[in-house]
Amino acid sequence: MRLGSAAFGLALALGCGAAEAQVMYNQPRSGQYGGGFIELLMTGRDPGRPVRQVAPSAPASSAAIRYADPFAEPEARAERRRMAALPSAPHEAVPLREISPEFRRQAVAYQGPEAPGTIVIDTPSRFLYLVQGNGQALRYGIGVGRPGFTWSGMKTITAKREWPGWTPPPAMLKRRPDLPRHMAGGPDNPLGARALYLGSSLYRIHGTNEPHTIGQNVSSGCIRMMNEDVEDLYERVRVGTRVKVI
Repeated sequence: MRLGSAAFGLALALGCGAAEAQVMYNQPRSGQYGGGFIELLMTGRDPGRPVRQVAPSAPASSAAIRYADPFAEPEARAERRRMAALPSAPHEAVPLREISPEFRRQAVAYQGPEAPGTIVIDTPSRFLYLVQGNGQALRYGIGVGRPGFTWSGMKTITAKREWPGWTPPPAMLKRRPDLPRHMAGGPDNPLGARALYLGSSLYRIHGTNEPHTIGQNVSSGCIRMMNEDVEDLYERVRVGTRVKVI
């Protein structure tokens, strides 16, 4: 009898199935029992036969592999994480954009009747003018009130603050209960680096931590400027300065 056949028969005699006997027959020799017939009897391996590689059987179902694959689900989980990270209303993110050159601070010709030192806010054009006299003015780009929040009239600067704190008024908290009751001054404060308070109203000319909104109708009635611009204006005006809003 050939040794290979003997090994196969021995495996069957010991109660192994045909497939198990084939795997046993194809296992590498270990040499644990010194080889020869004793190795054959103890392990079912023929020490004289070369080891033949057995190709793995095909999976029963590719769907089962996808289910078991730990790398199959992360895509869906990552998508949920990205969605959860998106700001929800009313905190919708404003797309960042470059500020148009026309909204950069610049000296321009000005022919209005206002006295030098007067601030003129042109709401429809989204410009603030500081009248200089001699037909000149400094023009700044600004952000103004959203539809329904614009206003006009004459005001006076009654106070000036550097890095002001912010306390949302009750009407704003009613619209936006998610807002903090108070926020200390600093780079993250929506009032920005400086604030000029207008009369006894709730309106201010102030900086912003969102400079990309300059040139847009975005506020609840206040006039916002880039921080570097409101710092410049802050140094040029005093308490008592007249402010004309049109």
